[in-house]
Amino acid sequence: MKKIVVLVSGRGSNMTALLDACSEQRWNARIEAVISDRPHSPACDRARSRGVRLEVVDANGFASRQAFNQSLGDTLACLQPDLVVLAGFMRILPTELVEQYPLRMLNIHPSLLPAFPGLHTHRRALDSGARIHGATVHYVSPELDAGPIIAQAALAIQDVDTESTLAARVLSAEHHILPLAVKWHLDGRLQVDGARVRLDSPAAAETQSMWFA
Repeated sequence: MKKIVVLVSGRGSNMTALLDACSEQRWNARIEAVISDRPHSPACDRARSRGVRLEVVDANGFASRQAFNQSLGDTLACLQPDLVVLAGFMRILPTELVEQYPLRMLNIHPSLLPAFPGLHTHRRALDSGARIHGATVHYVSPELDAGPIIAQAALAIQDVDTESTLAARVLSAEHHILPLAVKWHLDGRLQVDGARVRLDSPAAAETQSMWFA
């Protein structure tokens, strides 16, 4: 059975979506552990309540970023994951760590990449006058939010949207596409050709680009 390790920093709602999908769909995989860089995050409480192994690598408990990165890498290495999923993990990983998991590290990002990499994506989308926004699941590369795109969910920005309402609508889409992309990866159905990721033998209802109301 394949082992998944989930990295979190905040609420842990995407982590919960993964736990639910893994249980309900009976994946040939398990969430081996959750790693948080914030010891008091809601995600930690959610992991404990679900009986999932929790490892805390407190970003504020190290004298340098290098020391934190080393501890995080050591913790991952001990867990020996087949797949690492960044589900709201708010730290930039060093190149040497990313390169240890080539095409075995996924991230969920709250924008339609390559638009709005980095932080404050909903605010930036509204400020830009964009009419479409969404979320992206991609393989992690050393360059920030720039790895090969696996799946995207798009939605129309409404005139009444605020940063908080837009964030909530995008988060709902994230909960759908992240488990889907993880399952495709676990089943060996994703083929990477440069910057393009193709889904093998998609069923009639399967698509890598989705529209949400």
